[in-house]
Amino acid sequence: MSQAYTYEYKVVTFRESLIGDALDSDKLEKVLNKHAADGWGLKAITSADVKGRIGPGAVEGLLLTFERPRA
Repeated sequence: MSQAYTYEYKVVTFRESLIGDALDSDKLEKVLNKHAADGWGLKAITSADVKGRIGPGAVEGLLLTFERPRA
Protein backbone atom coordinates (compact mmCIF):
# COMPACT_ATOMS: atom_id res chain seq x y z
CA MET A 1 0.00 0.00 0.00
CA SER A 2 1.46 3.35 -0.97
CA GLN A 3 1.47 6.15 1.56
CA ALA A 4 -0.25 9.35 0.47
CA TYR A 5 1.63 12.47 1.46
CA THR A 6 -0.16 15.66 2.24
CA TYR A 7 1.55 18.99 1.89
CA GLU A 8 1.22 22.43 3.35
CA TYR A 9 2.05 25.59 1.49
CA LYS A 10 3.26 29.06 2.34
CA VAL A 11 3.28 32.10 0.03
CA VAL A 12 5.75 34.87 0.82
CA THR A 13 5.79 38.27 -0.86
CA PHE A 14 9.24 39.52 -1.81
CA ARG A 15 9.31 43.23 -2.65
CA GLU A 16 12.47 45.03 -3.46
CA SER A 17 13.20 48.49 -4.78
CA LEU A 18 14.13 47.97 -8.37
CA ILE A 19 17.25 49.93 -9.16
CA GLY A 20 18.23 49.38 -12.76
CA ASP A 21 15.77 46.44 -12.93
CA ALA A 22 17.94 44.38 -10.57
CA LEU A 23 16.63 42.52 -7.54
CA ASP A 24 18.91 42.15 -4.55
CA SER A 25 19.91 38.52 -5.03
CA ASP A 26 21.69 38.34 -1.65
CA LYS A 27 18.51 39.40 0.12
CA LEU A 28 16.43 36.90 -1.87
CA GLU A 29 18.93 34.14 -1.07
CA LYS A 30 18.65 34.91 2.65
CA VAL A 31 14.85 34.64 2.49
CA LEU A 32 15.06 31.31 0.65
CA ASN A 33 17.62 29.89 3.08
CA LYS A 34 15.63 31.06 6.11
CA HIS A 35 12.57 29.11 4.95
CA ALA A 36 14.65 26.11 3.90
CA ALA A 37 16.05 25.90 7.44
CA ASP A 38 12.43 25.49 8.63
CA GLY A 39 11.86 22.61 6.22
CA TRP A 40 10.21 24.55 3.39
CA GLY A 41 11.16 23.70 -0.20
CA LEU A 42 10.74 26.31 -2.93
CA LYS A 43 7.90 25.24 -5.23
CA ALA A 44 7.56 28.29 -7.49
CA ILE A 45 8.59 31.91 -7.99
CA THR A 46 6.02 34.12 -9.68
CA SER A 47 6.53 37.69 -10.81
CA ALA A 48 3.59 39.84 -9.78
CA ASP A 49 2.42 43.35 -9.09
CA VAL A 50 2.44 43.58 -5.31
CA LYS A 51 0.48 46.23 -3.44
CA GLY A 52 2.66 48.52 -1.42
CA ARG A 53 1.87 49.95 1.99
CA ILE A 54 1.81 53.52 0.72
CA GLY A 55 -0.66 54.66 -1.91
CA PRO A 56 -2.93 52.73 -4.24
CA GLY A 57 -0.24 51.68 -6.71
CA ALA A 58 1.53 48.37 -6.93
CA VAL A 59 5.21 47.59 -7.28
CA GLU A 60 6.81 44.76 -9.13
CA GLY A 61 7.69 41.92 -6.82
CA LEU A 62 7.88 38.16 -6.45
CA LEU A 63 5.57 35.66 -4.86
CA LEU A 64 7.60 32.79 -3.41
CA THR A 65 5.59 29.58 -2.95
CA PHE A 66 7.03 27.05 -0.52
CA GLU A 67 5.94 23.45 0.12
CA ARG A 68 6.69 20.89 2.81
CA PRO A 69 5.17 17.58 3.85
CA ARG A 70 2.77 17.82 6.77
CA ALA A 71 4.14 16.38 9.97
